[in-house]
Amino acid sequence: MKICVFGAGAIGGYMGVKLAQAGADVSLVARGPHLAAMQANGLKLIEEEGESTVEVTASEDPAELGVQDYVIVTLKAHSVPGVVDKMQPLIGPETTIVSGVNGVPWWYFHKIGGDLEGTRLQSVDPGNKQWDGFGPDRVLGCVVYPAAEVIEPGVIKHIEGNRFSLGEPDGSKSERAQALSKALGAAGLKAPVRPRLRDEIWVKLWGNLSFNPISALTHATLDVLCTDPGTRAVARGMMLEAQEIAEKLGVKFPIDVEKRIDGGAAVGAHRTSMWQDLDQGRPMEIDALVGSVQELGRLTDTPTPTIDTVLALVQLRGRMAGCYGG
Repeated sequence: MKICVFGAGAIGGYMGVKLAQAGADVSLVARGPHLAAMQANGLKLIEEEGESTVEVTASEDPAELGVQDYVIVTLKAHSVPGVVDKMQPLIGPETTIVSGVNGVPWWYFHKIGGDLEGTRLQSVDPGNKQWDGFGPDRVLGCVVYPAAEVIEPGVIKHIEGNRFSLGEPDGSKSERAQALSKALGAAGLKAPVRPRLRDEIWVKLWGNLSFNPISALTHATLDVLCTDPGTRAVARGMMLEAQEIAEKLGVKFPIDVEKRIDGGAAVGAHRTSMWQDLDQGRPMEIDALVGSVQELGRLTDTPTPTIDTVLALVQLRGRMAGCYGG
């Protein structure tokens, strides 16, 4: 089994190290100083139980790596459409694309059934680049739970979590999903195959949709924005609008909004990824995390006044900082 992790930053690098340690035939696509450090010194992982460094096959050019059985995409959502063409040398007739990207996935309406079957989301897949370039039948969904960061080129610090939930768009427990689950399990990662992965997508999205833009606008850590009465009310309003949309699409939420917000508060003084991107001048995941939910609101005739307001504010904040093109 050949596995390529495309986008070997914090999460992709963490996964790559664990797979390599387990003896998997894994390769990584990265760039810049991080790639150079991996090629020169291997990839170092710092975990609570200790540190380890492994030699990895890493390249910026997918053509050097050849056709893969699985390509695990761990890029920021807005980066994926621009590299679809570059990824083609990795893709053969039997290749599975594992979409480990935040937000509403581009394949969301593939094999969902109903009136919206096959609907394409322009907020996350402008010009249908992924739908046409990958093909939805190749996709295997993945909800990423671990937290990690690249603390210097070639060095990744694992913070918490080791679960990567997998799921077919049609909910089946396919052979390809179970084979990847087994490979990730052998690497010490939890990879359950879920029949209702979209439910998990929405529970994670609930937080990303609200906490990320509010923190970018206010520079409040999770513990603060989830307990301040004003920002908690804004987050609640966004989540309730999102819940109405999701339930129209058949999603079942295992917890209520208040528990989800309390869960965010329990994380503590954490800076969200969108706030970090803004501070560091990097492109912000506004469309995948917030714009996509607005688009789904339009598709389901669901009013989203709170989401619309926060989206307009964070879009302008991003444009003013040069971190959002729209």
